[in-house]
Amino acid sequence: MSLAERKLPPAQVEQFQFGEWNLKTVKSHILKSEGPDRERFESQLRLPQVPEMIFADNILQLRHQKGFGIEFNALDALKLVDPENDLLKVAVAKAWKDAREDCEHINEVVKPFDWTFSTDYKGTLLGTNDTELKVSETTERIDLEKLKVREKIHFYADILLFEDELADNGSSMLSVKIRIMPTSLFILLRFHMRVDGVMVRINETRVYHESGRNYLLREYTSKEAKYSELNIPLHIITDPNEVAQHLPVKEQLFQKLQFPCAVSQGMSAEAAAER
Repeated sequence: MSLAERKLPPAQVEQFQFGEWNLKTVKSHILKSEGPDRERFESQLRLPQVPEMIFADNILQLRHQKGFGIEFNALDALKLVDPENDLLKVAVAKAWKDAREDCEHINEVVKPFDWTFSTDYKGTLLGTNDTELKVSETTERIDLEKLKVREKIHFYADILLFEDELADNGSSMLSVKIRIMPTSLFILLRFHMRVDGVMVRINETRVYHESGRNYLLREYTSKEAKYSELNIPLHIITDPNEVAQHLPVKEQLFQKLQFPCAVSQGMSAEAAAER
């Protein structure tokens, strides 16, 4: 039996109830290189090529019992990749190409679209016009110091959405993590791109919710730097957790995702502890 004919393992689906929120995660196999599922997926994009590894069925979905919520998936993230312009940005892409003239794959990689698959995806809002989170700018910030305090973690998941090795000259990856504590939850969506010898880029979206509040906080940060601007060891450059601390901020966005209606919200610490 060929690999194509082998039955793929079933998706791993997990659900967790947090007060009036239902969290659903799906971890499934890589999208096949050919077949109706692949054709259906690519037909929804304008890209001339897609990442090598796409986990099309993988999702992280946070939905309130009233119907609104937020979801993270590969398709919506890739819809935000520029299909027409090589935005690394011409001078940098040329430097990368010139430095690798002997690479047999070089002409396959440098094409008139964003071949790094960079995306500023911040999640997909769920609900109808009447039951969708209302987005507005805010001066309120996620308390990252509070998140560093050790708390019992009731649920944790780390889900890969897509990955590409950029013809063995770097990497491009999008993943999303969530952890649920007794009275709060925290989501981190991270796009990490590295073109060896040229540039590192990290786009991160953080979503935070605390029981008893009728909104989520969402923060988006985009950081990047050329290798020539980074005086740090290679092992730090290749570690997204470490290199993020050395990259200058290029863009930031702070938002409040307000519930569409007054709802009884949250789960007390006592109720959470009883789970």
